[in-house]
Parts: sequence; C-alpha cells; structure tokens
Amino acid sequence: MKQTLKNNLLTVEIDSHGAELQSIKNNITGYQYLYQGDSPFWGRRSPVLFPIVGSVWNSTITIDGKNFEMGQHGFARDSEFTIVEDCPDDEAWFCLEANDNTLGRYPRRFRLEIGYQLVDERLKVMWRVSNLDDCEMAFQIGAHPAFNYPDFRPFDPVHAYLLFDRRPGTSQLIEEKGCIGKEEMPVTLDDNGMLPVTASTFDINTIILADSKVRRISMLDKNRTPYLSLLFNAPVVGIWSPSPEAPFLCIEPWYGRADRVGYSGDFSGREHVNRLAPGEVFEASYMIILENI
Repeated sequence: MKQTLKNNLLTVEIDSHGAELQSIKNNITGYQYLYQGDSPFWGRRSPVLFPIVGSVWNSTITIDGKNFEMGQHGFARDSEFTIVEDCPDDEAWFCLEANDNTLGRYPRRFRLEIGYQLVDERLKVMWRVSNLDDCEMAFQIGAHPAFNYPDFRPFDPVHAYLLFDRRPGTSQLIEEKGCIGKEEMPVTLDDNGMLPVTASTFDINTIILADSKVRRISMLDKNRTPYLSLLFNAPVVGIWSPSPEAPFLCIEPWYGRADRVGYSGDFSGREHVNRLAPGEVFEASYMIILENI
C-alpha cells in the first residue's frame, strides 16, 4: 500500500513494501526528482538498509557463535511494513517487527520504524530502532535514495556537480566480494571546490566517505545551479551511480558500512556498527532539500 504526503510544493509517495520512498514530484512543473527504477541499471528507488549496510564477507554474519546468511543491505528493503495510523497530516510512519522470517536470518527481536515528514521544500526521513530482546543488539542502518540528474544526456562530459560542506578527503574502496580493502583514493575537487560527476567518476564503484565529518552534500546542475541537498549526521556516506549511462545518482547516509575483506568475527565487532542494550532505542534522520522550487 502507498501513502501520500502533499503540500503546495511537493507530492511524496511511500510504499509500505520496504517503507520505500517512491516519488518526490514538483506540483507546479510535474518534475520527478526521484529515480523511478525504470531503466536496466537498477530496479530500486530509495531502499532502507537494515540490519546491515553493504556486503558482509561470504554473505554470512556471526551472532552468538552461529552463522546466518545475509544478503547485501539486509532484508528490510524486501519486507512488508505495517502502516502506522493516526500520524500528523505532514507525516507518514511504517513499522517492521521481528518475526519468524527475520529471526531465522538475524536472531534479535527488534522494532524498526521509518517515518517521513514533508514541510515546504524539505522531506525529513526518520529512523527509530528499538531493541525488544533481553540481550545486546548490534545493527546497521542506512539510506539509498536515487536522484534523477537534471537535464540528463548520457554523452554530456559532466552530468552534475557535487558540493560538500567540507573537503571529503579520501574514499575507501570496495575490493573483493563487495567488501572494503586497505587502499584509499583521494576525492579530487575542481578549482571551485566541487566534484564534477563524469563518465569516470564511479570507475571505483562507490565513493565511500567514512569519518570525514561531511554533513551536507549538494547536487548542482551542469550550470552549477543548486538542484537538491542532503543534510545528515551519519558517520559514513556513500555516493554511487552504476553506469555513465545511468540517469541518476545515489547519495547515501549510512550508520554502517560493508565488512573489511576477510572479516569473520562476530557481527558486533564490525566497523561502524551500532549497539543497543535491552530496551534501548536508536533514533536518527536525514533531510532532503529541493533547492530549485
């Protein structure tokens, strides 16, 4: 089932399947900001990543001395959430609780709540994770929204520009089996302090900024006019597009990250993992700002 949030500027749709954002549309022009999963490059739009972000070594996590199969980015994105009733008019909330299916892959009782709030030109995405178990719970959570390039033409030398609130430094690199290696690569900005997004930008697969303290990334069009921005407090952010011909770019705040190559320890020992004691609640959010309305 889909839920709709609307004001005089924007209409937003969210699907209860995965609590996934489906559409961000300009009410005046009809322009669609969110990639619609309608090309051969990627079939999703804005999945929620939980209880892992990225890949785990050999697609296996170890919890309490037992091994469990875990696909890339976890299972929340493929789960049906319950729609929470009695929300404020400008909010929509969705809930997923541990069940027999999830416990067979991740042996912790949890409640995952995903909320969306639309105010003027801003869409706030909210996460709430509750530990309903009687032991510590380790988890990761992240976002994966895909935004259409403005005025996309696949053979243009530059698709867009990215502006950071501070210099991003270096990117960690995905190596074997989708996991992180030891090498890092500088993120090279132009003379205006921006990153031009070109056909070769994602030759390294994904730009992964870990502990860089970047808290705002803005996408600008080919004329360097502001298009949209993401604000976040997440310790890691990924930036990805699957192909030079793909019409979209993902900007992904993460409270987590893929395993290191060869990691085989307990899930709670992963880098960038979050831990909750019994009864504790984790809350985080990020903001999408549409700049060109």
